[in-house]
Amino acid sequence: MRNPNERQVVVAYWSLRVALGVVPIVAGLDKFTNLLADWPGYLSPSAVRLLPMSPGAFMHVVGVVEVVVGAAILLGYARIFGWVAMAWLAGIALELLTTGRFLDVAARDAVLAVAAFSLARLAELAERTDAAETTTKGVSATVRS
Repeated sequence: MRNPNERQVVVAYWSLRVALGVVPIVAGLDKFTNLLADWPGYLSPSAVRLLPMSPGAFMHVVGVVEVVVGAAILLGYARIFGWVAMAWLAGIALELLTTGRFLDVAARDAVLAVAAFSLARLAELAERTDAAETTTKGVSATVRS
């Protein structure tokens, strides 16, 4: 390792990448079963009135988005999808605030939005470093051939 802090950055990056990849997939899949929570119950009455579909159908759409975002983060696209997760989580936190209930969950999602922001910023370093190392290894392999 070139930089003594590089290992710490890599550990933070991977911790956030795994957590922010796995949790949205689990929560997204649960939007179809409601085993972990009654997801439509988290919607504010004003949001329900604005929906062009039933709250359950809306939660199915939300579940698909969450699975896609989580999978993209796990597959190494955290540089882009970290920002998507950040915006998504901030939107959820704001929507929860409008319910006047679930303020603890809103606070948790706000913190997760900050974590997603941190992942996106770390991914700028980690994914650029990975690409540079892959390119360097490819170039040195080509030079040796």
